[in-house]
Amino acid sequence: MLHRLVSPALAFLLLSTPHLAHAEMPEPVRAMIDAAIAGGDPQKVATIIELARATNPAEAEALDAIEAEFTQKQARLAAEKAEATREAIRTAGALRNWSGRGELGAFRSTGNSSNTGVSAGLKLERKGIDWRHKLNALVDYQRSNGQTTREQYLMAYEPNIRISPRAFVYGLAQFERDRFQGYLARYSVSGGAGYRLIDDDDMKLSVKGGPAWRRSELIGGETAHNLALLAAGEFNYRISQNISLTQDASAYFEEGNGTYTSATGLEAGLGSDLKARLSYTVEYDSNPPGTSTATDTKSRFTLVYGF
Repeated sequence: MLHRLVSPALAFLLLSTPHLAHAEMPEPVRAMIDAAIAGGDPQKVATIIELARATNPAEAEALDAIEAEFTQKQARLAAEKAEATREAIRTAGALRNWSGRGELGAFRSTGNSSNTGVSAGLKLERKGIDWRHKLNALVDYQRSNGQTTREQYLMAYEPNIRISPRAFVYGLAQFERDRFQGYLARYSVSGGAGYRLIDDDDMKLSVKGGPAWRRSELIGGETAHNLALLAAGEFNYRISQNISLTQDASAYFEEGNGTYTSATGLEAGLGSDLKARLSYTVEYDSNPPGTSTATDTKSRFTLVYGF
């Protein structure tokens, strides 16, 4: 009789042992995993699942399946978001998706001498999927004792299209006016190729170059037309969270003359989108018209607002 009772009990225990080894995941563990997945942070999900593996080794297979499902879902959502962003850019109107920065500095002094000056700039950029459009405008104006001592205007438009992750093709149309360098107007048109040598979050460096055509209307009434070669570069380096260094340089090489421009700037964040900028610009004409000097330098202190 005892033998008949023990045998079924032993059989039950033997059959129950595998089931206990693969028991359902403890509810608190599953709740933590679900909470991490609901948060959507991949790093937190990975950490919670790794802890669950260490404390529940028998559930390794189930945990692997949960992690794989979460990873696939995240990849799918990221792809859908990227496609939605691309579609929004693709269908945006010509006046949408512009960003930029405005720059303004001014001074006024009276007494033994009367001086008034203003320096203003505007940079706009529109990024598409492959296209990028840049607009740049600059005004420098100064009067001393009733006489205009500085008057410079610049406007430039540059479209470029990406042909690889770092290479691009550009076009450039530019207008300048600087009576004190001897030019009533100077028009430049250029096109060529460029390359982003460095394209990191904290440091960017790009170069470009190509043939150019220039028309110069001089103070004396003469007009000059010249073919030239343009070489230019842009450098941006974020030294710290609130301090950045910028360097823009360009050179036009043409028969009988060369024009070189270098602008160095140091920017410090003042909070929100406002920055203070100290810049130093050097402009050199190897063969300036009339009695104009070959080298012109400008120091500016301006406030910059990004938008």
